[in-house]
Amino acid sequence: MTDEYRVAIKPSAWQRSRTVGEWVNREGARRGFASKALAREWARACSGHGVHLWVQDAPDRENRPIDGYLVGGARGTDRAADGARQQSLAEQTDNPD
Repeated sequence: MTDEYRVAIKPSAWQRSRTVGEWVNREGARRGFASKALAREWARACSGHGVHLWVQDAPDRENRPIDGYLVGGARGTDRAADGARQQSLAEQTDNPD
């Protein structure tokens, strides 16, 4: 057992971040960190300019030699500001009841 926090880099991360994509091309789709906090720091450093990356813990039930995933997506954005909001059933059916 190692004290290292092992991260699998998902395509959603390397497709959104040039820095992460270059890492994957050079080193492969896994990276070890001394701690989860350092993995999160790298995710923040690779984020920006509309790119949102974060570290997500791997489920305990997975039988893989990793502790988490580096993923990318729309997490942390204000979707309502982009016009994407969930409508109520009444709005969807034009029925006020």
